Amino acid sequence: MSVADVLIDEPETSSSPPKTDPFATFRASVRASPRRYAVLLAGLALYAVALALMLQGGRGLGPWDVLHDGLSRHLGIGVGMANVLVALVLVATLWRSGRFGVGTLLNAVLIGLLLDVARPFIPVASSAPVGWTMHLAGTLGVGLATGLYLAAALGSGPRDTLMLVTMQRTGRSARTVRTAIELVVLAGGALLGGAVGLGTLVFALGIGPATQLGLRWFAPELARPSR
Repeated sequence: MSVADVLIDEPETSSSPPKTDPFATFRASVRASPRRYAVLLAGLALYAVALALMLQGGRGLGPWDVLHDGLSRHLGIGVGMANVLVALVLVATLWRSGRFGVGTLLNAVLIGLLLDVARPFIPVASSAPVGWTMHLAGTLGVGLATGLYLAAALGSGPRDTLMLVTMQRTGRSARTVRTAIELVVLAGGALLGGAVGLGTLVFALGIGPATQLGLRWFAPELARPSR
């Protein structure tokens, strides 16, 4: 039994959505219990706080944000709009996976809003050691938050859907798949001229193991991909 099973206290459902109905997860998420939404919101809040820690630590952007930064420079749009554009491309590509639900929408909206709320309460790192501590804590927090919000089974965010679909198709672990995706995204963002710091590489290499840990704690059925 996972931690999320205790929190949700509902019969366990399959981690793999029906391949014949891409909208099954969305319909199920609409009818979900308040406890599942509480787990989802807790995961998204933890995600936002973890990102705020990394930003205030000042050790470098995450790989996806490097990509967004690079795209914004070439397309003449804001980083936020580039973020939305990438998310829309992923949704359009992966919608048949059946993993999108209400949680997908809340993921797209609430993390950014909660990040803006949390950031003023976290002071900027006063030194490099403090900054690195914040960066590492944020990296671990993102991984744990990913496992927690996915355990609610209310739909995965576009980028996490890419990870889950790749895990299912390759049979590889979250640690391997997430690390590979982050490195590919980092390379693409760097080629586009996105801002890269040492912390970016640390996050790219650390987020895979952190996500694997988060899935094992909160959603162990997702940590064991099946083809």
